Amino acid sequence: MAWNEPGGNRNDNDPWGTGGGRRGNDQGPPDLDEALKKGLDKLNRMLGGKGKKSGGNDNGSGGGSGSAGGFGAVLALAGILVVGYVVFQSFYTVDEQERAVVLRFGEYSRTENPGLRFKVPLIDDVTKVRVTSVRTAESTGQMLTQDENLVTVDLQVQYRVGNARDYVLNVRDSNQALAFATDSALRHEVGSSTLDEVLTEGRIELAVNVEQRLQRFLQNYGTGLELVRVNVESTQPPEPVQDAFREVQRAREDEQRFKEEAETYRNKVVPEARGQAQRMIEEAVAYKRQVVERADGETARYLDLLKVYLDSPEVTRERMYLQAMENVLASTSKVLVDTESGNNMMYLPLDRLANRSVTSTAGRSESAGDAGSMTDQVDIQSLTDEVLRELRSRQSTNTRTER
Repeated sequence: MAWNEPGGNRNDNDPWGTGGGRRGNDQGPPDLDEALKKGLDKLNRMLGGKGKKSGGNDNGSGGGSGSAGGFGAVLALAGILVVGYVVFQSFYTVDEQERAVVLRFGEYSRTENPGLRFKVPLIDDVTKVRVTSVRTAESTGQMLTQDENLVTVDLQVQYRVGNARDYVLNVRDSNQALAFATDSALRHEVGSSTLDEVLTEGRIELAVNVEQRLQRFLQNYGTGLELVRVNVESTQPPEPVQDAFREVQRAREDEQRFKEEAETYRNKVVPEARGQAQRMIEEAVAYKRQVVERADGETARYLDLLKVYLDSPEVTRERMYLQAMENVLASTSKVLVDTESGNNMMYLPLDRLANRSVTSTAGRSESAGDAGSMTDQVDIQSLTDEVLRELRSRQSTNTRTER
């Protein structure tokens, strides 16, 4: 007979060893329904209900009360889970780098700052936005300049979220909106510049203009984005003419170098010339003052001399004559002697006498071995003797002529 065939109160052919009566030593798998009922009974007793006792017999009224108690326990457990879920979903944390945009029934309610915040579950929708991190977007394109030349421009835009509400509500795709606005601003500025300006010194100005125009676009669109910096990484002409543009660039660099060298030379020469000019001006002013002061002094001296001349003309005239002759004859080596015995004036060529005296003295000093020192100076005694001899000879000549 098969183990599951009906008949008898016991079924010894049960492979799990469970029949009408459990054997004390059988270790078969537990009954799931029975285990579930026991768990519900324990939960019902914990909640204050009346559970089913393990030793009692199940009758009609007992089974109904057990079912009601189990259903109440399930409801209580579900209520606890729902309350726990509601409490868990009611609180959230906003990081320091974030701002939280709260929507209530799909409408903007508020923007929360960092900290522990509360929301109404299933009613409030919270979107967190990082507002401190700097993001980067790149743009590359080939476009026409004002002089109808093609140029390739590589641009990098650094930005962050400045207004979390506008970023969440006004724009569906902020990256795409930024890309469109960047391309529009870049093409507008490049189209307003020449090719030389874009390739050379105008790159910095191009980046500034693109940044200003792009910021206005983002504000008008209400994207909530704020620009940090716009960098023009490279500007290149079309490939077929790059060599020619490199030559032009090198020529401009040489021009700039020559300008700097000329500026350096000018900074060196101009101060020196200004210093020399100032020195000449000061010397001229000093000479002018010297001449004027000297003229004033001569004028004052002549006026004083005029007063003395008016008082004693003869004495003053003779004195002036003697002073004039002294000034004239001071630089000559000749001497004029006015003798009292005659009407003629005696002329003494001291230069010849000095030379003759030096020659005779040198002849004597050569024999003594001291010609170098004696040649440099005049023997005063010899010169005096020569002058006296000349005076005596001329005086005797004048005496004979008078006789």
